[in-house]
This record gives sequence, structure tokens and C-alpha cells, in this order.
Amino acid sequence: MEIRIAKTAGFCHGVRRAVRLALQSAEDGHPCVTLGPLIHNHDVSRMLEEKGIREVDRPEDVPEGARVIIRSHGIGRAEFERLKQQRCEIVDATCPDVAAIHETVRCEDEAGRRILILGDGKHPEVAAIAGWCRDAITAETPDELENLFRERPELRQLPISVVSQTTAIRENFENCVKILKKECTNLKLFDTICNTTYHRQKEAAELSRECDTMVVIGGTASANSRRLYNVCREHCDRVFFIENASQLQQDMLRSKDIVGITAGASTPQWIIKEVNQKMSDEIKIEEPVAEVTEAEVAAEAVNEAPVPEQAPEEPESFEEMLEKSIKTLYTGDRVKGIVAAITPTEISVDLGTKQSGYIPIGELSDDPSAKAEDLVKIGDEIESFVVRVNDVEGTVMLSKKRLDSIKSWDDIDEARISRMPVEGKVIEDNKGGVVVSIRGIKVFVPASQTGLPKEAAMSELLGQTVKLRITEVNQARRRVVGSIRAVAFEERKAMAEKIWDEIEVGKEYEGVVKSLTSYGAFVDIGGIDGMVHVSELSWKRVRQPSDVLKIGDKINVHVLSFDKEKHKISLGHRKMEDNPWFKFTQTYGVGDVVEVKIVKLMDFGAFAEVIPGVDGLIHISQIADHRIGKPDEVLSVGQMVNVKITDINNEKQKISLSIRALMDQPRAAKAQEEEDGNDSVVYDTDKPDTAYETEE
Repeated sequence: MEIRIAKTAGFCHGVRRAVRLALQSAEDGHPCVTLGPLIHNHDVSRMLEEKGIREVDRPEDVPEGARVIIRSHGIGRAEFERLKQQRCEIVDATCPDVAAIHETVRCEDEAGRRILILGDGKHPEVAAIAGWCRDAITAETPDELENLFRERPELRQLPISVVSQTTAIRENFENCVKILKKECTNLKLFDTICNTTYHRQKEAAELSRECDTMVVIGGTASANSRRLYNVCREHCDRVFFIENASQLQQDMLRSKDIVGITAGASTPQWIIKEVNQKMSDEIKIEEPVAEVTEAEVAAEAVNEAPVPEQAPEEPESFEEMLEKSIKTLYTGDRVKGIVAAITPTEISVDLGTKQSGYIPIGELSDDPSAKAEDLVKIGDEIESFVVRVNDVEGTVMLSKKRLDSIKSWDDIDEARISRMPVEGKVIEDNKGGVVVSIRGIKVFVPASQTGLPKEAAMSELLGQTVKLRITEVNQARRRVVGSIRAVAFEERKAMAEKIWDEIEVGKEYEGVVKSLTSYGAFVDIGGIDGMVHVSELSWKRVRQPSDVLKIGDKINVHVLSFDKEKHKISLGHRKMEDNPWFKFTQTYGVGDVVEVKIVKLMDFGAFAEVIPGVDGLIHISQIADHRIGKPDEVLSVGQMVNVKITDINNEKQKISLSIRALMDQPRAAKAQEEEDGNDSVVYDTDKPDTAYETEE
């Protein structure tokens, strides 16, 4: 007899989650109730009752303030509201796939669309789905659907949104869809058949084609188990439907049969094991009758001992084959599996065994803000650490975070030995230093090793990704110490060497202001600090560097000079193209007329701003076409006047301006003669100009 066991037999992730939540809810001894059976399996229901979890049929039967476990099929909105009014503690074990259908139905109903559910209207799951909209329509088969449109032709014109019972047969669903596309004018389809159910039914169909006998294990009230039975009957003549080992009969199986085994989503692994044990005890494989071979006849004729033929291999028993598919896992094992499903609370992992693995979201990553869908995808292979094995549920709690932590200890110790830098995120700070998380392991960095100035707050590093060197590892005490400063020092040293190798006058760098003095600013250009003199900060007059810069500013600088032996670099910040005198000479020339702004009045004349940063002198003799005693008799600070550029001294960067040159020439000439004839007044424009510059 050959035994072939379906890989998908047993609890689905939704049922497994519901049972786990129920058992966790009863751990503290608090009385718990479920609305109807948690799952459709009498043996599981009895086991839950022994744990103190009893069933009630209606919300009205729930004691006020009780802890209520919502079964995997879910409940309608009205039942939820009723339980809240009774101040019940609700443990929602609704299958995530079913909960998603509830949300779809709610949204479509609010959008004014009519809801059609393809499924058994009497099934608890379908009833719960219908409870999330105003007036749902149900139909299970193509015939029911055609009758529905014949009896209610007005439905053809309505906007209809279609969902399906999660355990629906795929072929049946697709046949219904064909009818809907033909009948409806405004249709929205939502394929809500559970992938696990679909693959289970597909595998059962394929297995039943290959086998002489099929055994389906499941509760008689379980819709998905009954559908498995019907699927198998379509392809196999001998199909037996049992709930547990007590219903297994010895005459169900024949020694020469190929036997296929599958189980519904509500069947726990311990029931499959009981069936296995009973079959192993009762099914006896007949020994083959030995036949006389030609070799034996020939040997007897010559009185020789016959050469024995190689004995046929003993066929594996049902127990051996089943145990191969139910690999025993233990706490502390490292296992690999395939991501089968992702829910808001956990990740289901196919371990290739009868035990179903799951990773709670909190055990996936040490980053609490990380999202599961960003870290893994369905179909990904994932390695994890076995935290707990539950033989009752047939589940294995896994942790990727803990396995990563175990691996990280090895990596961190290797980093200590090799003195290679590692990278992590600063997650805590205190007076003594900061804590850096490296792949789930906390590394303490003393304040003296953070690289921050003494007066700086440790909180400045919070949330930053930093590089550090591991200096101490004590796994027994769970203690790791590191240094950020050591890595920063080596990086700066390497960058400094590179800068000294490549430095040249005129080369530009982006730097960071490290400190300010009264005479300039020290700028870090990547491992080396250079000095920008106050005169090189701006083309405008700067009294203090702090007037234009602050520590931490990023500025562009260029090399003015350097001394490799003394390790000194002189930097400039202002650029020639920004030089106001350069801009002036590129724009204006002698003889040009320009509007200027009076900025200062002196006894010998007035200074006027030609362009920002460039001033010119209007000598007192050039202010008016007649003699004046002081410039303020004609001009005032802030006044705008037109002047003519009469001279430009590039060497001294001085400009001579004249208002009188723009007046009538005869009047101007007469004024000039009067000016020339007066020897008692002499104006030295150089000295007053110097005095003005000094004062400014």
C-alpha cells in the first residue's frame, strides 16, 4: 500500500490564529465565551470547553462584561454593537481574509451599491458578511443565480458588487461570474476566495485522480471539509469522510491501494496524528508470496545452492510516511520556510511540515516602525528561530528577530576581533552616553567616545545612523561597548591624507563652520580645518564673523594658500565675480550718467552709493553750479540724485562724481571761474576720503 498525504492538510492560518487567540485569552482563568463554535470541529470544541471556553448562540446570551471571542467566521456589525453595549471585552479572532471582505462590503454599501454574496446563505461566514451591509443578496450555484435574475429582473439595472465565501469552489465561482457578466450592466467583482482553500481543493482534486482511495478528515459541520469530500468524489470512487480516529474502519483501506489523505481547515494536527496511530496499529500489509524462480530450478538441477535474489524493499508504513511529513520541531531550532500569508498581526510561514509556522509582527524586526509588507513578500524564503511548539494546535511560533540577534552576536564579536567598523542607529541617550542598536543588539557608547563636545547634549545623536568600533563584547552579561569617536578619528585621518595629497591653490571645497573667532572662522573641509579671515568672508564690510556665520553652517570655500609642513590652510569664501568693484567696472565708465543714493555728508563733499558695495565722492565743488558752504545746504542722506562719472581710479578703487557737470554749461563755467579765482579754500580729497574709510 502506498500512502500519499496532501501538503495542505490541516489548520489554515485563519483557524490557527483563532484557536491560538482563544487559548491565550483563557490563560489567566477569566471566563470566556464564543459566539457559536470557534471552528467547525467537535474535538476542538471539547478541548476549548475543558480550558473554560464555552459556546453561546446569540449576543443576548453573553453575560454583561464577559470576555467574548469572535470566531474565525466573524460576526455582523449589529452583533458587534450589541456586545459593546453590554460592555464586553472583545477578542476578535475573525480570519483576516474574512475581515477584509467585511471592509469591502461596508465600503461598497456606503457607496450605494447592492451587495451580492456567492455562497451558502445559511453559513455563519456568509451571514456575518451580510451583516456589514443593508440588504445583501446570496446565491451559491449558477442555477440559483439564474433563478434570481429571472425572479428579480430589476437587479440587472442595479450597480452590483460581488464577493464570495472564502471556501467557495473556484470552478463554481467562475461559472457564476460568467452569468453575472452576461446579466448585469453595472458590475464590480471581488475575488475573495481564500488562496489556501483554493490550493487545498486543487491539491485534493489532483491527489484523488491518482489514488484508489481517499480519506478526508474534517468536521461534518465544516463547509470546506464537505467541499473537499465532494471534490475528491468527482475523481475517485472510494472516498471516506471521517471526523477523527474513532470513525476509521479497518475495511476502508486495501493493502494494494494507493491511499490519499487530506484534511479540512478545521482539523488540528493531533487528530491527524491519532488517525495515523490507529491506521498503523490496525492496517497490516500482506507479505508477498514467494515464487520459484528460474535460477532456483537451474541450481537444483546441478545440485548447487541457489543464488538468492535481492529481497524487495519493505514498503513504508503509513506511520513512517506521515511522520516524514510531520517533522518534529523543538524550541531553539533554526528553520527555513516560505512566507504563505501576511496579516496585520502576523506572518504565516510554510515550513514544509504538518506544523504551521507563524511569526508575530513584533518578532519580525527590531525596528518597531517597520511594516511587514516592506520586509517580506508572499513566496519569500525566510529563516527563523523556533520560540514555542504547540502540539495541541499544531503550530510553531517563530522569531526572525531573535535569529537575527543570534547571528548578530557572532557578527559583532567578529567585528571586535577584526576591528572593522559596524553601523547602527542611536535609540537611547543618557548622561553616561548613548545606546546604538545593531541588528537588534544594544551597544553602549560612553559619552567620551561619542565624538560630541563636552557641553553637547547626548540627545543630539538620537535617531542618527552612526559608525562605531566594537571595543568590548561580553555575551554572558549581554554587554557590548563601542566607540564612535575611534571610527570618526580614523575617517578624518584618511580624508586629511587625501586632501593633503590633492590640495592646490584655487581648489574649491564644501566645508562646515567648526568655530568662530574675532578675526575669522575655522572651516572643516573634510578632515582638515582651514581658516577664513574676516576680510575673506564677504565683499561687504564685516565687523564680526558671527554677523554672517554660525557654527554648523555649510559654506563653499577655495584655497588661497597652504603650508603642508605646518599643516595650515588659508581659505577664502568671497568670489571675484561677486566683487562689487568688478561688477561696477563691468557696467560703468567715465562719462556715464547714473542715479546714486547719498549715504554720507562730509565738510568736503558727499559720498554716494553707485551700486551696493561701491561708493563715489561728489566733491563740494561738484555739488552745485554756485558756491556753497557745506554739502548739507543742498543734499541730504538718503536722497537720490543723478550724477556724472568724471574719473575712475582702479588702483585705489575710487570714483569721482559730479552733479554740476549735468547743469547748464554757461552757469557751470561761471561757477568754475569763481571757484578757480578763490585761493583761500583748498580741498584735499584724498585725506578726507581716507578719514571716511577709517570711520566706516
